[in-house]
Amino acid sequence: MNITEAREALDRLIRKSRIHFYKPIDEISSELFGRVCTSSSRFQDNLFDQNAIPPEVLQVLGSVNRETGGSIEAYIYGRFMDRHSQLRQALDYCNSSSPGTFSVKKFIDSFRNEPGLKRSLDKVYEIIVYALFSALAEAVNLRVEVSADESKSGILSEFGDFAEKVMRLTPDCLSRSEPARIYRAGTTNAADRGIDIYSSWGAVIQVKHLRLDEELAEDIAGNISSDRVIIVCRDADKGIILSLLTQIGWRSHIQSIITEDELVSWYGKALRGKYSDMTGEKLLSYLRSEIANEFPATDNIPRILKSRQYKGV
Repeated sequence: MNITEAREALDRLIRKSRIHFYKPIDEISSELFGRVCTSSSRFQDNLFDQNAIPPEVLQVLGSVNRETGGSIEAYIYGRFMDRHSQLRQALDYCNSSSPGTFSVKKFIDSFRNEPGLKRSLDKVYEIIVYALFSALAEAVNLRVEVSADESKSGILSEFGDFAEKVMRLTPDCLSRSEPARIYRAGTTNAADRGIDIYSSWGAVIQVKHLRLDEELAEDIAGNISSDRVIIVCRDADKGIILSLLTQIGWRSHIQSIITEDELVSWYGKALRGKYSDMTGEKLLSYLRSEIANEFPATDNIPRILKSRQYKGV
């Protein structure tokens, strides 16, 4: 293994990395992103697989890094800052736009068409869906009611402490109403499985921007125990998703499938439609808030990089 081969392996890993790169070292992650790695130890160990940075590659990179006073580290962090420079341009568009000028299609394409940002498109999709659903639920004052049958008050009384702690009901108050809420599950793992967003009224939302095959469809189905699943996907993938879910006998669990064209249309109505005065600013507020949380600003060189005094970083 020579330095050229080791450098090529490093470049391959960087090219397929998401915005935050690969972040298993919590001390560094905290300094750069204001958060630590939430990936499983198994996922972190994948860094040393043959298709990433196996020990023989790491040995060469480490040796050169020590001999040159940190040139490999400087190179990695330089690529990191380049990636975040691309990210700033996309995020600045969102932050500087008004309801009258923002185009969700342009925002999506700014990630889809930029190789350095494309790997993070799943998170962008998730944020776009979350912001729209949350803004519209708030705008219509959507509420969720929980109630118990009056004829079952005896059981409710018998399990009074359980009912109050878990259901927030009592024998004297057999129903309650509260604003409906949308929640992001928080993580999307490397295989893009599981729940992305869930609601307080029962529906769970699976956001897909990648193409599915039968194995992945079965895996998704096996990881969501709900019969009210909403799938958000690209228009071209709707037919194949329906076909696959029908093949594995899971079609009845799907409440609906939403396509990107529908998202674009709904964003247009929310931002510039008849009721945009009630929804436009709410939508952009949710969008900006989630983006700021998901992609911490890197307008300046992080302190930890300055302190290491890398040349050219």
